[in-house]
Amino acid sequence: MGDLVSIITPSYNTARFIGETIESVLNQTYTNWEMLIIDDCSKDNTEEVVNSYHDDRIKFIKNEKNMGAALSRNKALRMAKGRWIAFLDSDDLWLPEKLEKQIAFMENNNYAFTCTARETMSEEGKLVGHIVKSPKHVGKLGMYLYCWPGTLGTMYDANVVGLIQVADLKKNNDTAMWLKVIKKADFYFYDEILARYRVRKNSIFHDKKSKLIKSFYTLYREGEGFGPIRSSLLLVTNLFFGVVKQTFFEKNYKVEE
Repeated sequence: MGDLVSIITPSYNTARFIGETIESVLNQTYTNWEMLIIDDCSKDNTEEVVNSYHDDRIKFIKNEKNMGAALSRNKALRMAKGRWIAFLDSDDLWLPEKLEKQIAFMENNNYAFTCTARETMSEEGKLVGHIVKSPKHVGKLGMYLYCWPGTLGTMYDANVVGLIQVADLKKNNDTAMWLKVIKKADFYFYDEILARYRVRKNSIFHDKKSKLIKSFYTLYREGEGFGPIRSSLLLVTNLFFGVVKQTFFEKNYKVEE
């Protein structure tokens, strides 16, 4: 069966999408997994949707009070029993062979930290003709200059990395996680589209640039405990490599009607 995969899925008011997300996990060709859905006091019928799936591998945990995505992920990571730790937000999707192919890639090459290529879809779930990739290999310095992994395509080996816990950041808390992981293992990219990212109207991509800039500064200042000068310099490198990423690692294509 292969080693257990723990899938970390924070949720908040995603009843519209989480059923499709769960289906994409149920459809995986790699079947030895547990899905830890940490619900952060949703006000919609997320719990009802999740409980409609009768599979012991799906574990629904409801926070007693609203904690935010960072602390919810921390909670799930403390509960995770798997060797492989994978991340899937409650509105995103995996393609059926995602786990099987990525784990084979990691085992065959002795990699402990990887991410797959991913494509973007609209809030309604339609492909928009946009693919995101990463450099083939990134070390610790490179990850601090710019954080390349996308959450829904990322997986690491807990036997190598250990337990990861991050600061309570409102934004970029997934990036804070990768900065912890990179201290234990280099990052490698698997060049196949195996995940789909849903861009919603209230996502970080629609925030004002000033808020995005502030969130990167906070990531280094509070998440990593760096001083203001170092945090500011890393903020600048992130802005620069963000342009590099858009130029060389993102591809647009025409979607057939």
